[in-house]
Amino acid sequence: MPGGTDERSRVLGGLVCLGAIVAGALFLFGLSVKSYWALALPLAVLVLFVLGLVLWIGWTIATVQVQPEGDPLASAGGGGGPGAATVEEPGGGDAAASSEEPS
Repeated sequence: MPGGTDERSRVLGGLVCLGAIVAGALFLFGLSVKSYWALALPLAVLVLFVLGLVLWIGWTIATVQVQPEGDPLASAGGGGGPGAATVEEPGGGDAAASSEEPS
């Protein structure tokens, strides 16, 4: 039922828009009657939101796992760069030398 999810998203989006319109109307009404709460509540929500972001950033910084300095590929044995280990063939020679016939 792929159409059901699309319809649910549209209804949810409409409800969010309706909520924003109602909140805006309440805010304007509060300002028109010179209510303290019309400014205090939105400001409190904004301050708490910003403090929540700061808390999240601080928590992320405090709990991040720091990798030790150095090349992680060289120490793990992967990557195939200049410091990569070579695999020796049985018999002491490398793969290219052992496939050639003696002349």
